[in-house]
Amino acid sequence: MQFKPLKSQDLIDTLGHTIKHDDCNKLVTFLCLLTVYTDNSQFNISFNAPSSTGKSYIPTEIAKLFPEEDVMELSFCSPSAFFHDVGKQNKEKKGEIIVDLSKKIIIFLDQPHTQLLERLRPLLSHDKKIIKSKITDKSQKQGLRTKNITMIGYPSVVFCTAGLRLDEQEATRFLLLSPEVNQEKIREGVTKTIEKEVDNDAYFIWLESNPERVLLKERILAIRLENIGEIRISNKEYIIEKFFENTKILKPRHNRDIKRFISLIKAFALLNLWWREKEDGVIIANKDDIDEAFALWSKISLSQDLNLPPYIYNLYNEIIVPLWKEKESQKSDDEDLNEVVGHGGIRRKELLDKHYDVYGRMLDAFVLRTQIIPMLETAGLIMQEPDPSDKRQKLIFPTAMSLDDKYDTEKKELEEMVRAVGL
Repeated sequence: MQFKPLKSQDLIDTLGHTIKHDDCNKLVTFLCLLTVYTDNSQFNISFNAPSSTGKSYIPTEIAKLFPEEDVMELSFCSPSAFFHDVGKQNKEKKGEIIVDLSKKIIIFLDQPHTQLLERLRPLLSHDKKIIKSKITDKSQKQGLRTKNITMIGYPSVVFCTAGLRLDEQEATRFLLLSPEVNQEKIREGVTKTIEKEVDNDAYFIWLESNPERVLLKERILAIRLENIGEIRISNKEYIIEKFFENTKILKPRHNRDIKRFISLIKAFALLNLWWREKEDGVIIANKDDIDEAFALWSKISLSQDLNLPPYIYNLYNEIIVPLWKEKESQKSDDEDLNEVVGHGGIRRKELLDKHYDVYGRMLDAFVLRTQIIPMLETAGLIMQEPDPSDKRQKLIFPTAMSLDDKYDTEKKELEEMVRAVGL
């Protein structure tokens, strides 16, 4: 056999030929697309980030590794248009449209809203393999007519949007991801774009002849031809131990998150199916697959727990917390309590300026007020209080919960320093 067992880092290195950095994002996205070749282990991803950050680039680049007939890439699409475009008329039942999404990868590119996702909720949550719904269709002669929609199968869905705020019912049906936006990634991306655009033909020949990439495409085709149905896991107790290792407080969304964690385990088993035990044609995932999935899950689980896209959570850590620390360090001993509260809070203008200093671009004040701040408040990371010097304005404060995390971290660092010097 020409293939060999693949670890996460092997896959990251191969995908890195076209996608610089974003190691977790490209690994999760690849595994999401790969699970389309299972019966019921598919899961969904939502890339939420501002425009020009590469949120649609990652899934579209990875999708090029998969057979074209298995991939559907859609730009703006209304619910009715989706069902008409994808579905086929049932010849036996007039007015019924059959939408077969089995073994399909669907990538929604830069969708402005989640209206279509609302119609697909039962499908995205895997409630049933065959789901019936109704839409109204406008006819030129007969006005509005009702059409029956029958959706079959589970697709792997990637949703890309510049809208940072998702309805909770959609958010819990997706793994929330955001592309990295650091300077090093942007620099390498610009360099790679120059290489590609200077001589596109030479770049394409180099890319398609790359032995690691060619082998990965052949591997995907081989997995597809195996027609794998069910994947089982050999160690239930070990999964429970690993999942609860980083889960201190249980939330309702964990009922769905555990399914995604298990889907990641099964995806790793599927990737290496030729080196896994089989029972009556069913693959058995082993401890190595659980460990690989847990290593990946531990890097993305925190933002999932908070129901926040990583972009929002990173903004909190890289903008709000440093700003608050700067203000705390500027306090003097002779300030009274009211002055301390006013001095320690963060004004929106200060946040916008800090964002420009860190990321090198302006943050839309409307997006900050209507999307980012409400999401951080809902997650319990910040609170707002009236500005004592201007009641029309509000000050932003990290909450006691996040400050407790900060102090716990500092305490651990201090304990490690004490142990290092032998005290």
